[in-house]
Parts: sequence; C-alpha cells; structure tokens
Amino acid sequence: MDKVEYLVRLIEEKNRIFVLTGAGVSTESGIPDFRGEKGLYTEYPEYVFDIDYFRKDPSLFYEVTKKLLPKLLNANPNPAHKFVYKLEEMGKLLLVATQNIDGLHQKAGNKKVVELHGSYKTSHCLICGKELSLEDLAKALENTTVPKCECGGVIKPDVVFFGEPLPQDALIKAQEAAKKANLCIVMGSSLTVYPAAYLPLICVQERVPLVIINKGETALDSFASLKIEDRLRELCERVLKLL
Repeated sequence: MDKVEYLVRLIEEKNRIFVLTGAGVSTESGIPDFRGEKGLYTEYPEYVFDIDYFRKDPSLFYEVTKKLLPKLLNANPNPAHKFVYKLEEMGKLLLVATQNIDGLHQKAGNKKVVELHGSYKTSHCLICGKELSLEDLAKALENTTVPKCECGGVIKPDVVFFGEPLPQDALIKAQEAAKKANLCIVMGSSLTVYPAAYLPLICVQERVPLVIINKGETALDSFASLKIEDRLRELCERVLKLL
C-alpha cells in the first residue's frame, strides 16, 4: 500500500478530521508565502508586519499589500482547497484551521473554517472602527499610498500582525476541534509558528494519527504516523479521485 492509498484508508476510517493548513496550500493558487525561497521576506524585512512599525509608518506595509491585492482578488482554490472541501462534503471534517489570510477555503465552499492569522477579506479604521471590504481597500489604494477613513484614521486589514494576539475565538475553536478529532491532517505548513504549530500536538497527546503533507521538513515530523513530501496539487488530485 503506497502513502496515498494509506491516507485514503485513514480518511475512510475516520469521521472527525481536524485539518491545519499553512502557506504551502495557497502558493499553488499564486499567493506568495512569507518564508519560502520566493517569499515576501526575501524582498521585505519582517518588521513590515510588526504592529508597532505599522502604527509609526504604514506605507511599507501598503507597498507590499498593493502587490498582493491583485493576487488576492483573482486567486482561485486549487486541488488542496478542494480536497479540504471534499472532507466537509463527506461529513468528516470537524474544522479546518488555517494560517492563511486569503479566504480561499471559504471560496472553495468550506463553512467549518477558522482563520488563525486573520484575513484580508475585511479592514477596519484604527480610530472609529468603520469596516471596509477587500474591494473597498483595493479601490482606496488606487488613489493613495496609505488609505484613510473619513475620520482621518488609518485603515488596517484584519490580518494578525506581529505583536498582536491571535483571535481568541478562532484559537479556542481550533483547540476544541483538535481535542475531539480522531485524525489530524497538516498541509503546507512547516509548523514553526506557534501557537498554530501546537494544535497538532494536542492530537498527538490524544494518540490520534497525525498526517503531515509538506515539501520539506517540519518541526513535528517525528510525531507523524504518515509524512508525505509530494507537491500538494498532484497529491490532492490523486486523493480526490480515490475518495
């Protein structure tokens, strides 16, 4: 039995699946990651996403955002997103917790999603709290380098910056799902960013099988019942045909 067949068998046997997804899931849809070979941090310093730096000077963050926006607006779900949606369609998905900020799981049809690092889908004024959609933000950036509200406040996308807490409701839901799961699948994450990387460990502590699908090593490889290094697109296409 090869690894793909083993994964399919696990999915068929289990009915409470918790999925954690990272940047590797969305790179196939044209969304750049942060730490990869062609990641944003090869071009920009990490403090671009630091909340204190943003409050002092948001212009560099918006330079990055201006480049990202066309990709965010035009990106479509790839087979990895479709695979996670298939699990929900089969009634087997407890929850997908994603570290991605692109909304592609929802675009694929998933309802059982929490976004651990927030999302570009909405933005808010830092002073009055007025909400803007991604389309509103894109429109505002056509005419200005730093979008501002009518009240004069700077607009900030609802992504989690360094120095900001993760959304507690999302984290609690993810922890609860990890505790109830009877299978954990990690996709496209090197599992180096905490507390997201802690979630699969909850499953390991509960003696639940851990499947890691990622190009390259992860911090939790030694705990995995199954580690698959194939490209996500090809792997998920194969799995979808077998489910």
